[in-house]
Amino acid sequence: MRASLITLVTLSLALLSVAEPLLSPINVHEKRNSIPRGWSLTRRHDTASVLPLRFALKQRNIEDIGTYLYDISHPKSPNYGQHWTAGEISRKFAPSDESLSAVQDWLIENGMERERIKVSPTKGWIQVDATVEEAERLMNTEYNVYTHQTGQEHVACEAYHLPEHISPHVDFVLPSVHFDAKLTRRSGDDGRASNIGQPGVGIKPKTTGAVTETVSEIEQCNEYITPVCLRALYGLEYEPVATEKNSYGIVEYTPEAYLKSDLEMFAMNYSQDLLGKEPYQISIDGGYQQMEYQGFDYNGEPDLDLQYGMTLVTGKQQVTLYQAGDMVEGASFNNFLDAIDGTYCTFEGGDDYTQDSKYPDYSPGGYAGPEDCGTVKPAYVISTSYGYDEADLTPFYAERQCAEYAKLGLMGVTILYSSGDDGVAGNDDYCLNPNGTQTADGTMFDPSFPGTCPYVTSVGATMMKPNASVYDAQPEMACMEVIYSGGGFSNYFAMPEYQKEAVDYYLQTYPPDYPATMWNSTGMSRAFPDIAANGANYVVAVDGEFELVYGTSCSSPVSGAIFTMINDARLAVGKGPIGFINPTIYSAEFAGLFNDITEGTNPGCGTDGFNATIGWDPVTGLGTPNFPKLLAKWLTLP
Repeated sequence: MRASLITLVTLSLALLSVAEPLLSPINVHEKRNSIPRGWSLTRRHDTASVLPLRFALKQRNIEDIGTYLYDISHPKSPNYGQHWTAGEISRKFAPSDESLSAVQDWLIENGMERERIKVSPTKGWIQVDATVEEAERLMNTEYNVYTHQTGQEHVACEAYHLPEHISPHVDFVLPSVHFDAKLTRRSGDDGRASNIGQPGVGIKPKTTGAVTETVSEIEQCNEYITPVCLRALYGLEYEPVATEKNSYGIVEYTPEAYLKSDLEMFAMNYSQDLLGKEPYQISIDGGYQQMEYQGFDYNGEPDLDLQYGMTLVTGKQQVTLYQAGDMVEGASFNNFLDAIDGTYCTFEGGDDYTQDSKYPDYSPGGYAGPEDCGTVKPAYVISTSYGYDEADLTPFYAERQCAEYAKLGLMGVTILYSSGDDGVAGNDDYCLNPNGTQTADGTMFDPSFPGTCPYVTSVGATMMKPNASVYDAQPEMACMEVIYSGGGFSNYFAMPEYQKEAVDYYLQTYPPDYPATMWNSTGMSRAFPDIAANGANYVVAVDGEFELVYGTSCSSPVSGAIFTMINDARLAVGKGPIGFINPTIYSAEFAGLFNDITEGTNPGCGTDGFNATIGWDPVTGLGTPNFPKLLAKWLTLP
């Protein structure tokens, strides 16, 4: 079933849909029981003001999207690997013509001229600009202005009604009872999701500075990670043969950009088959390789992602760089998703321009071209080393985006995200408070996003044990040097069926000794990460010198490269890509095919966090990839 929001502590909204007697010509469609914490009723809204009323039409079958995805992703399913086309997805979830006609006719009957009624290209959304007076009469409601303790205002109502014959066709109406207004929760941070590429925002790699000695590689992997170390750790000895059929995508967000000179410097020392080669760049909403600002904050992430991602798939396999956002507006994950799936541009109302960048951008230096919407073909594997805290985003925003990852999975795309670098805490060691805010002295665990979405694969971090050799039986532990592997339990999303057995075993066998007020201890929420890979002591060329780099930002592109090579082997024998891997890797058929990590913790919020244990755990997931075992098993699947 579709990922559902979990009502937890004060982090979720209290909404209740109440129906009046069937004989009534109108029904209460949505009703709010109370004003959310921090808000107060200020005044009645001016009846002459104009509201952009938006009616989200019922998406057919959307509640079953998880079931559809599971059906083509579980190795025991007779439909395994039978991925859908974009057209099939659009037709499956598009609202019916009956819903569209019913709502349009109702609006016209109530005095809304046809020219005022706008329908989204996917027919999922109807908008009409109406005065407050018209809206109140239309839905038998009253609109008020509410003010947050921060000073931000929001328009909402206590409840609204829809006619009995219209209610089955409408999912929800905005603005209405919802308080999905994004608040600034951190001092000096405007909270926009499109700030993800700015220095210091979200998940970022860390550095301890320059490497001051010549690295002799395999003998020093416990101190310096280079490509040869990763190949030895995970058995990645493979030369791709189906490169024309395969694809690997890495996403970066302007102003962060790689330097060609750094890529050349790395290739000369560690990957000579990359000499003279660059990724194939696709610009999204004006994205480009800016060189005005340089330094680790601007070049560290892209340099890391591309140097290791490109090296591990070898110079034979082209890597696609998705560079998103101009220098003025930047971009959010939603802007990127718009580009690779045109239906997402208007899905459930489209982007939130309090969060996402809007194009054309007519600011000086901005990208004045049209918004990229369905202009880019997604790669088979897409790795992103950026991320938010789940609480940075509203539940509605997060669930809408999560549904899009499910659609990409249906198309056969593997989506990887870093799990975070601050253990059970959020980015920059912020933790949650009971009122939903995030502060440095908060005490509640603060999970990341999109890693908590059930339809992505969340990647945690490991490190070499002190004095260990890559040839040891168990050379790695959870990363506890400079960064801690992000992991824990979602406050927004329910536990998917595919991980229930593994997570139940963990909770019953190794129950965390923390009060329920500190973490989501219900046993019913999405747990993360799913897997892990090394995330410490990477030797990376940044701004003309080699630096030591740490983070789950390392783990995600390395894992993506490994899955890309598995796709190569399958494509070479006429099979399809592995697509959404989570139901497969959690299945009994894949038990023991990852290197189990059983040492270390992921501290945060004044605690030691969770423990790495035998089996799945909320520190390193199922463990690190064992390429030969995974490849052999995936080749047996249809």
